[in-house]
Amino acid sequence: MILKVRGALFDMDGTLVDSTAAVEVVWGEFATTHGVSPQAVIDFAHGRPSRDTIARFLPAGESVEEWNTWIADAEGGRFDDVAPIAGAVDAVRLLRPEQWAVVTSALREPALARLASVGFPRPRVLVGADDVTRGKPDPEGFARSARNLGLTPNRCVVFEDAPAGVQAGLAAGCQVVVVGALEHSVAEGLPRVADFRQVSFEQAGDGELVVRLT
Repeated sequence: MILKVRGALFDMDGTLVDSTAAVEVVWGEFATTHGVSPQAVIDFAHGRPSRDTIARFLPAGESVEEWNTWIADAEGGRFDDVAPIAGAVDAVRLLRPEQWAVVTSALREPALARLASVGFPRPRVLVGADDVTRGKPDPEGFARSARNLGLTPNRCVVFEDAPAGVQAGLAAGCQVVVVGALEHSVAEGLPRVADFRQVSFEQAGDGELVVRLT
């Protein structure tokens, strides 16, 4: 499949970076501390801003912001179990800085640290959970990142691995490519790749980008 766009918008965890083990440890500790099911917390957290997950499971009377800081610090310092998704670093390096952005439900500084720890170039545009008022599945993050690149969402392709992110990309008006083995109704009929070894980017002049999916 060939897509012709002007920009590529990437989710981070599960799309560019395999951080499943590290993230599950952090949310498991949060869940155990509050006497709730770790699996329920992990399932809810995938693709959503930390603040939303904390608010969903935190007992009344505790501070969402304090725990959000705790989650950010805990995730931001765990790099041993983090690795790039296959082919992702090489794929991103084919793009010009003004052609790509990261839209993540992680906080900005931990996200930048995680990307750098596994070899990604620093994105010129990164929209984190602390940059938006409404997280995924709301389209705000993808719409904002396209705007910050000087593009319209309908000229961008989103790469996502989670239902909330796919919903957000579609709601923003972007084309969406599913990365990985997501099984959810929202992904039905969308193009899909196992990882970025199946993705190539080619410059086509006048700022147009050709995306080949194999």
